[in-house]
Amino acid sequence: MASDIVTVTIEQGYALLQLNRPDVLNAISLQLMTDLVAALEESDGDDAVKCMIITGNERAFAAGADIREMAEATATEMLARDQFALWERIRKVSKPVIAAVGGFALGGGCELAMACDMIIASETARFGQPEITIGVMPGAGGTQRLTRAVGKAKAMEMVLTGRMITADEALRWGLVNKVVPAESLLAEARAWAAEIASSPPLAVRLAKEAVLTSFDTTIEGGLAFERKNFYLLFATEDQKEGMRSFLEKRRPQWKGR
Repeated sequence: MASDIVTVTIEQGYALLQLNRPDVLNAISLQLMTDLVAALEESDGDDAVKCMIITGNERAFAAGADIREMAEATATEMLARDQFALWERIRKVSKPVIAAVGGFALGGGCELAMACDMIIASETARFGQPEITIGVMPGAGGTQRLTRAVGKAKAMEMVLTGRMITADEALRWGLVNKVVPAESLLAEARAWAAEIASSPPLAVRLAKEAVLTSFDTTIEGGLAFERKNFYLLFATEDQKEGMRSFLEKRRPQWKGR
């Protein structure tokens, strides 16, 4: 599903989803989020797509939520709107999602990047949770995912002061996977997506599921879940092909079953 504000391009085994509200630095409106989630879910159900990339433009990945939609809302209106229910659907996407971040990733933009599985940042990227400066706090995972990524002290610093951090700081703190020159951002993201797309899709899906489960359970529960998914893959043709090709010293031919 493509729209005017979320464009979708299917490339070699992956989908490129680009936020397209440049006049407002890709501010995340309810409509943008609706279209983005629909595009992710459609790509997730497309057998030709093995991985997704979300990106913005050179100035902004997404510079926060669309404040105009919330400025005069009451608590009961916000509760009834339940706009963050859409965000929970991103977590249920089974295929890997890469955020390619250039420019501002603030507030909801930072939260959207963190909702992805990996983040590649350009040298121009700036991350932040500035909600405190407008009288609120993060509401789409900023206090939770950020703390898990960078630890309590750094999360408190970002959330309570609202200050931005550079791409290099984000790398040192463990928020992003890699920092590249701005002109190389999409090429790098495409290379990562192509590498994932060349891997056995069922193993990728179950491996992602196991990593995410580690955040929701004890070490004992996580190890049990990992073990179950490991054993389950022995019911796939790709496991047989992968191990046979290794022993026969040839490239595997994945079938996704």
